Amino acid sequence: MKLSNRSKAWMQEHLNDEYVKRAQKEGYRARAAYKLIEIDDKDMLIKPGMTIVDLGSAPGSWCQVAQQRLKGQGRIIGLDLLDMHPIPGVEFIQGDFREEGALTELEEKLNNKPVDLVIADMAPNISGVKDADQAGTVYLTELALEFNQQWLKPKGNFLVKVFIGVGFDDIVKRMRLEFEKVVTRKPKASRGRSNETYLLGLGRK
Repeated sequence: MKLSNRSKAWMQEHLNDEYVKRAQKEGYRARAAYKLIEIDDKDMLIKPGMTIVDLGSAPGSWCQVAQQRLKGQGRIIGLDLLDMHPIPGVEFIQGDFREEGALTELEEKLNNKPVDLVIADMAPNISGVKDADQAGTVYLTELALEFNQQWLKPKGNFLVKVFIGVGFDDIVKRMRLEFEKVVTRKPKASRGRSNETYLLGLGRK
């Protein structure tokens, strides 16, 4: 299949990307690892002994970072619609977070034990229809917030990728009701032209 000029330009940019090169050199599965590394260096979210849930975990770069920083003490459960090659010390569920079956399996793994940190780098399958894609992203964030209400410990933290657009302000307002502090993070590895940003809820009320 012949690539379009736009696809060729994206591929060339991707191959020349400093974070792609660093990920290949340092053994991370995706450049997204450096987003979590930068945020965690600033906010000190990951600490040995924690239970962490990674929503939208494939291909696994955030799980890799979390696993390194737990230093063998703690638990990570990843969930994604796509398959994820195993990572030592990481439990993985392949399933759709929007469906009850995947959520039930995740809850069974937790076995009534609350979570210290939820990280979510989720995005819906992009259709190219801006409003529909934004609505899909907002819905995933709302589901993650509902999961937090049931499973995140008091004083626990929540990091989620969002896209600035319709529904963004409502998410911020809701998070401010549920967390002591809500801040935005735009790590350097997040491409400047992208309207993605990260919301960090600190200290679940």
